[in-house]
Amino acid sequence: MNCRFCQAPLSEVLIDLGHAPISNAFLDERQLAEPETHFPLKVLVCSACRLAQTADYEKPAALFTDSYVYFSSFSTSWLDHARRYVEAVTARFGLGPASQVVELASNDGYLLQYFHARGIPVLGVEPAANTAAAAQAKGITTVVDFFGMRLAERLAAEGRRADLLLGNNVLAHVPDIGDFVGGMALLLKPDGVITMEFPHLMRLVEHNQFDTIYHEHYSYLSLTAVRRVFESRGLALFDVEELPTHGGSLRIYARHAACARHPATPRLAALLRREQESGLETPDYYRGLQPRALAAKLQLLEFLVAQKRAGRTVAAYGAAAKGNTLLNYCGVTRDLVACVADASPHKQGKYLPGSHIPVVTPGALRALRPDLVLILPWNLQDEITRQLADMRGMGCRFAVPIPGLRVLD
Repeated sequence: MNCRFCQAPLSEVLIDLGHAPISNAFLDERQLAEPETHFPLKVLVCSACRLAQTADYEKPAALFTDSYVYFSSFSTSWLDHARRYVEAVTARFGLGPASQVVELASNDGYLLQYFHARGIPVLGVEPAANTAAAAQAKGITTVVDFFGMRLAERLAAEGRRADLLLGNNVLAHVPDIGDFVGGMALLLKPDGVITMEFPHLMRLVEHNQFDTIYHEHYSYLSLTAVRRVFESRGLALFDVEELPTHGGSLRIYARHAACARHPATPRLAALLRREQESGLETPDYYRGLQPRALAAKLQLLEFLVAQKRAGRTVAAYGAAAKGNTLLNYCGVTRDLVACVADASPHKQGKYLPGSHIPVVTPGALRALRPDLVLILPWNLQDEITRQLADMRGMGCRFAVPIPGLRVLD
């Protein structure tokens, strides 16, 4: 396989998680009796441009279908994150009724609704028709399509070039990252600004966040690699923020390289230097992740088996993609975890891919009265423990699995 950005041959392995189903391919009861396709889940690192990436085994159209089950608006903390972002960039870049905001992978309108409420014109681009329909019901104009140079040329010809072009947790989801970034360069106005958020590769490696690897993520991104991709398409980074979301993310700011506005900030240079000093551009940096993932797997299995032998009931909360990676890598099924609760009605009544653990409502979880709840989306630990605080009075404890198993006080 060659690098999907620079075409250099790939040989460095970041991690091999075996075979797994598509993480958001939830099953109904009828499908439990049918064969289920599993794909290799391996990440390689390009020795030339340092882009970490999975091999292509499934096309995006098969991943982001009309039955896509991830709706952003079911996380209150994520909605608050979006609202605070809108407040900040509106003030920083002077956005108003004459501005055009475009979001790539706009999901159910979770973010654009806050611009829309301020009277700022918005446009969403979302490939999953069901989530796009939820956005349109909120009054968010949404194009149902995959973004790249083809669509960017069409939107630009229609007069929809962006003053602010944004994307949260989408850059890692595109198989042709060069075409995607090239499309952004076409759609951005000469003085416009791009912001992109994505989980930081440094956090993944250093904090054992191997469960954030799944087939819908084609790339795992460092600031160093992203800067190279953007520069190749005539775009220049000028700022970066480190965020706590998803276990540690970056928000980058970019403009056309020819634009004289927005000089580069000191924190951009500082983070690039930190990545360099960490050894991120050397093969040795990546070699410790595989044994640490194995250690976390063994620790979780030993814990769950011990609970089972003691006659305790374990359930989980959060039918998240990262949870599916973890459960399938560890080989956990419903004999060790009775069910997983989730607030999204789009997941309730279905079964997790691979493990076939049933997804239930939070009310059903409370009725079960488990001895322990395993929080699979560990990045939402605080939000979830607040929502389930009443279960402590039932004698329930909570645990998180990453970077290693911890039972919470």
